[in-house]
Parts: sequence; C-alpha cells; structure tokens
Amino acid sequence: MTAIIIDGKASAAKLREKIAVEAARLKSAHDLQPGLATVLVGNDPASEVYVRNKGKTAEALGFKSVHVALAADTAQTVLLGKVRELCADKSVHGILVQLPLPKHIDEAAVLDALDPAKDVDALTPTNAGLLLSGRAHLVSCTPAGVMLLLKEYVGDITGKDVLVIGRSLLFGKPAAQLLLAANATVTMAHSRSRDLPAIARRADILVAAIGKPEMVKADWIKPGATVIDVGINRVDAGGGKTKLVGDVDYDAAKDVAGAITPVPGGVGAMTIVCLMQNTLIAACTQNGLPLPKL
Repeated sequence: MTAIIIDGKASAAKLREKIAVEAARLKSAHDLQPGLATVLVGNDPASEVYVRNKGKTAEALGFKSVHVALAADTAQTVLLGKVRELCADKSVHGILVQLPLPKHIDEAAVLDALDPAKDVDALTPTNAGLLLSGRAHLVSCTPAGVMLLLKEYVGDITGKDVLVIGRSLLFGKPAAQLLLAANATVTMAHSRSRDLPAIARRADILVAAIGKPEMVKADWIKPGATVIDVGINRVDAGGGKTKLVGDVDYDAAKDVAGAITPVPGGVGAMTIVCLMQNTLIAACTQNGLPLPKL
C-alpha cells in the first residue's frame, strides 16, 4: 500500500483564492479592508519567520498588515498596553500575539487582555467556551486547517475512531472539540497514556501533535488509516545542515497509511491561510456584515 499524499499546499492555495475574492468584495462593497496585527516579543528566528510570512500573506490578500516588534526584555505591562491599543484600533480586526512569550511574561494575562472578537488564534477563554458550546466563529487556525483537509480527503468522518495525540490549548483540545462536532468518536492521548502504540492501532484517523521528531512509528498505524502529522521539528541532517520532520516517521508510515500529510507541505501550509480566514470573518462580524462565503 502506498498512501495518498494529502497536499496541504494545494488546499491552502484554493482557500487563499477564495479569501482574496471576499476581501476584494468587502473593499468594493463596504470600503472595508481586513486588518491583521501581529505582535512579536524577542528575536527567536523561527518566530520571526512565522510572523514575517503572516504579514506577507496578509498584504498579498489585500489586508492591512500591522507588526509590533518588542525586545525580549519588554515588561509585561508594556506588552499589555500594546495589546490594548490594538484592541481599541478599529482598523485592526485580528490580533495575533506570537507564542511562546519570554518566561517573565504571563501568557494567560496577555490572552485575557485580548478582545475575543479580535482573537484570530481563538485562544481566549471566551472563544474556547464558544467552541465547546458549538457557537464559535473563530476557531484555532491549525485545528481548523486539519478539519478542512479531512473534509477534502476523507469526507464524512461520522463514527470514525479518531486519536489525537497531544492535549495542548493551541491544538489538541480545540481539535478534539471540532472532531466531536463532526460526529467522530474521539480519543485523546498524551505523555501519560498507557500503551500508546496499542491505542494508536485502533484509530481510523491518527492526529499527531506531540512535538517529538518521528515518534509515531509505522507499526503504530492501522493499515489504511489517515495520518495527520501536525508536528514541525528541526533535526540534524548531517554536514552541518538541518531538516524539518514531523511527529510521524513519514517514510515508513506512508507504506501503511491510506492517506498521510507530509512535513513540510501538509498541515503547516493550512495554518496561515486559516489565520487569514479568521481575520476576514472577524472584520465581517465587527462591522455587522454576513460571514464570508468560503
């Protein structure tokens, strides 16, 4: 068996086209330009790349892009002040504070300062509660991207056994809620789960978000299962070079799975475009307009 390769880049490109059309329509019909603000504290190279890509994508789609760069030793009070300024700015519809923050800053306090209507990464307690109750307009970007890929490549997941490995606020918990809302039978596993390989072998859909390079082996995977690899890990490639790998041993797993996301080129490609989708939705809801047709 050779797995179908789930092409996140192609799926992201199709969604980008729809977002660009809707953004142009908003500008033409309502003189409304979606605005996205990113906030980066410190100079972590990976975070700088992520934030820069988000800004470039926003501009390419016709959005207003604002970036706030703060030194690593910025006081929490200063950061909170910047967040409140952006919350009050009516030309900014979405705010993303790049995580993780320096250790001296309380991430929960920063998230609590965000206006839930502008929380385009859907991490505030308000948006988490709306997701739990099935009333969310803004959904955490990576889980939203995973659901779009499953819809395109798997279709109806009603009744399917889905395993989510990882219970983070950023991915695992919101992903489980979205999968439950799609009528899947969801199991969550984590670092303290007993006999994780045995749990994994029961899954029709295995979603790995562990943060450990190639931890999920081919013999963990039920033959024909769909494997969604959320991990992005940089490892030594020899010769002083590095490469990106996921949480799944891709080369071995693709000979067992029915469908699988590569790293890179899978889930990661969907995350930024889903952030743009959330910003577009936020611009509409803040101005009393119908949700965009995507």
